[in-house]
Amino acid sequence: MKRRFASASILMVLLWAGVFSAPLPAGWRNASEPELRKVIPARAPVIKENIETEFRTASGVTDGRGKYIAGVVMITAGYSAEGKYSHFFIVQVPVQVGDFSLEPGEYVFGYQRKTPDSITVTFYRASSGDWVGEVEAFRNRKSSMVRALLIQPAASGKGTIQVGRFVFDYHLS
Repeated sequence: MKRRFASASILMVLLWAGVFSAPLPAGWRNASEPELRKVIPARAPVIKENIETEFRTASGVTDGRGKYIAGVVMITAGYSAEGKYSHFFIVQVPVQVGDFSLEPGEYVFGYQRKTPDSITVTFYRASSGDWVGEVEAFRNRKSSMVRALLIQPAASGKGTIQVGRFVFDYHLS
């Protein structure tokens, strides 16, 4: 009887230790420079052009399991994208922005000033240039920092994207 109880106790301790030492799913976090270099192309494929990107402006987040939401400024001077798109954007998980969804894939976006405190950000499919949707971004009142692009990790399924001094939300679908 004591032997059976001891064996059961040892088994319970081992099971308990196994459950609590198993790796927990990682949350979204900022991607490191080496991680971003794996997903940000040196030349973004936009319609039938390969537009040079400016890696120093790259920003992104990862779930720690190989999925990214990342973007970078494109150098569009001399390309058909000039004035229409300014950023290349990659999502590897479904994302909701405003009232539209971005399925995993590559996108480009540009923006136009709407009011002194807001801009309209317009997303297009990178491969075709087809319009996907628009979202209004508002002046970031929490920080005065101006960023070419800053993608913040999602917490409880919600994150932010900052373009210049304007910010808008995204939601993990």
